[in-house]
Amino acid sequence: MDERHRESRIRKDSFSRKSSISIIGIQLALFSCVWIAYYNLYAFRTHRGLGGTVSLLLYLFIYTRLVKIYRADKPAQYSVGETVFSQLLAFGITDLIFYVECCFIARRYVSVLPGLMTTLVQLLAACVWAVVAKRYYMNHITPQETTIVYGDESVSTFLAKIHNKPWSLFNIHRQISAGKSMAEMKAAIDASETVILYQVDYSLREELMYYCMNQKKVFYVTPTITDIMAYGFENRHFIDSPLMKYNAYEESLTMTALKRSMDITLSLFGLIITLPISLATMLAIKLEDRGAIFFRQERYTKNWKKFQIIKFRSMVMDAEKTGALVCGEYDSRITRVGAVIRRFRIDEIPQLFNVLKGDMALVGPRPERVENVAHYTEELPQFAYRMQVKSGLTGYAQLYGKYNTSAYDKLRLDLIYIENRSLFLDLKLIMLTLKILFIPGSTQGFSEEAVGLMKVEPGERRVS
Repeated sequence: MDERHRESRIRKDSFSRKSSISIIGIQLALFSCVWIAYYNLYAFRTHRGLGGTVSLLLYLFIYTRLVKIYRADKPAQYSVGETVFSQLLAFGITDLIFYVECCFIARRYVSVLPGLMTTLVQLLAACVWAVVAKRYYMNHITPQETTIVYGDESVSTFLAKIHNKPWSLFNIHRQISAGKSMAEMKAAIDASETVILYQVDYSLREELMYYCMNQKKVFYVTPTITDIMAYGFENRHFIDSPLMKYNAYEESLTMTALKRSMDITLSLFGLIITLPISLATMLAIKLEDRGAIFFRQERYTKNWKKFQIIKFRSMVMDAEKTGALVCGEYDSRITRVGAVIRRFRIDEIPQLFNVLKGDMALVGPRPERVENVAHYTEELPQFAYRMQVKSGLTGYAQLYGKYNTSAYDKLRLDLIYIENRSLFLDLKLIMLTLKILFIPGSTQGFSEEAVGLMKVEPGERRVS
């Protein structure tokens, strides 16, 4: 790449980052000032002087944390609608927290109407900001010229994800097989700004990584299961020799008690607030075909324990009388009511009873049906590692993947959760679930390419 062009891109990217920070800073100031100046001072008259400053700082802290959780500060990566909705969740939840706080400080109930007006102003500001920021990114930030070095033919599926995205950081202008000569691969890397090493054999990947580092290239690597397992290692030293220690994870009694208490409290709360929706769903299912309201199926959870998962029935009666079949995106067995409740995840509500009973947790790897687990563990023995934790109503793979994500990719996502699990991460994923409920892309059926896709990573030993 021409050196002058490279320097120009560096300056442009630096300017873009600074501009992005400024845009977000202006947005934060606007949202906070609206809340403090109108809602707090006018409606409550509680926070003044130092108290008002502390309140503002606390508001900013909670809001910015929620912005990160919902990725509401990334207008380039998401549609305007999704960005606005993410912002609505971020400042809406923050406003609600401070409404309750101010009621306690004022020691009286204050009408919520001024707060709703404030939220409306914030929503309008978010819409303007999202449109302006999106146009700015589209007009001023050029996708990086990217070379992808691939060691697996499934790269076509990965490339489709990049090409189908309306706007991407990557402009894939070179694709080169890891079977080519080292000189050819290095030449392709030299001609790019960014490199993606996709499913490349470990020894070759290591050499290419060192080369990218020496050339000061930005590069990405698709992790193997072994890479993800390394998240659980701790740094140790034996005299002057560095060691990495892996402990088989066992939750402390305190953590187990806290997690179980959170599961019981939130599942009871969820059952109460969704009661009207549940009653309407039960009535609709019964009126449509007079069939059973609930669907039960045997699944696996922690330590290979089997249990009966319960859902609202979304398919015709005896949908699997000829055997287990994968539910497609336009499956004719899905009823009219079923299409609606699956769209908004309403069919999952009865699983809160599974959580109360203790078969499931609120957060964890989704419980797989028994026959699927047998197939997956035969193809990829590491799949059994998921059985070390209790299955969940929502999970890392459900929030960061899609319904039609391949089984192998779902496994990698689940393992990321297992190696990093904590009460804080559970709370983060529960908050993120509120957003995913309204994102249609995560409720798609399996594509034909995804069905049964369980490939062994290059460099990993398959056990027969």
